[in-house]
Amino acid sequence: MIKVRIGIIGLGNMGKGHLSYLLEGKVSGIELTAVADTNESARQWAEQHLPQHVIIYDQPQKLIETSVVDGVIVCTPHFSHAELAIACFKHNKHVLIEKPAGVYTKQVREMNEAAACSNVVFSIMYNQRTNPLYQKLKDLVDSGELGEIRRTNWIITDWYRSQYYYDSGSWRATWKGEGGGVLLNQAPHQLDLWQWTVSLMPKRVRAFCYFGKSRNIEVENDVTAFVEYDNGGTGVFITTTIEAPGTNRYEVVGTKGKVVIENGRLTFSRLRESEPEYNARCTESFGKPESWVIDVPVQGNHTDHLGIVQNWVNAILHDEPLLAPGEEGIKGLMLSNAMLLSTWNDDWVDLPLDEEQFLVQLQQRMNEPLVKIGEV
Repeated sequence: MIKVRIGIIGLGNMGKGHLSYLLEGKVSGIELTAVADTNESARQWAEQHLPQHVIIYDQPQKLIETSVVDGVIVCTPHFSHAELAIACFKHNKHVLIEKPAGVYTKQVREMNEAAACSNVVFSIMYNQRTNPLYQKLKDLVDSGELGEIRRTNWIITDWYRSQYYYDSGSWRATWKGEGGGVLLNQAPHQLDLWQWTVSLMPKRVRAFCYFGKSRNIEVENDVTAFVEYDNGGTGVFITTTIEAPGTNRYEVVGTKGKVVIENGRLTFSRLRESEPEYNARCTESFGKPESWVIDVPVQGNHTDHLGIVQNWVNAILHDEPLLAPGEEGIKGLMLSNAMLLSTWNDDWVDLPLDEEQFLVQLQQRMNEPLVKIGEV
């Protein structure tokens, strides 16, 4: 059997996490041949834990240029994702990048343009797309079971992070180190699923981000955003890292009913007839459409990171459709960028957003002396 020879750039938590199941042979059609990390201690770890045939490089570019790899998994800090992916495209290497796609959409757009000019398979680690709950929701929306989408509402506040977590690395929760806070570090999966499950991107965003709220950090850690869609529908997205106990509840309301995903269950409150049809014939002041509450059976396993890697490898070897095309990483990031820009400007932000304006404001914050403005 032909195998894809894989190199991993970045041996931090995520890089080591991918190595664990790859070395256990849990992904078929793949062979680990090289790793790279600029950190000497990471390379020493690799020497102690990886098979002898795996080549260890001290620079990402050396791995990218070598002939011993066909594809690269990029597990480096956020700012370098686009740069490394573009370098891989130039050397005809297949690419799987960790989330987020980048820190600002301008660099990600350039990455997508480079991918379009290449002949490689490009994916992103949106592993929550393998969750059968969200796949079923997308199926219900795409098949028309919910009718036209009128409202989305996601409360995702179970990202609790203590001050100790933020103090564990000087780069954490800084504009220069991470490029953002909860929107870029914890919530990218939900921002992606928010638009992916309903196949809708907002037309404009109004957000309120709080920076260093109840924590001694400088980036956003409490966010409430309101969006409008072209069809007249609206949505709300709420996330934070300071709330306990947290909530993870996603609601999607259409003209034919409502879906709620919470606590590992998908509940569909299905209308017997669509709301517009009922409204057109209703002659009661306080009448409302009949609805049936259905616990929708959800089949399949949540294959998580492993599932995205297997899908990527299958796409390389067998032309399997990608579940998470790399080019789609710009969508969730655009939502994140728009929420920050809306807060900074204290105004609505139309999508697609002004990429140059966002980058200028981000760079201003990156260039300022490190100031952690919250209270412990």
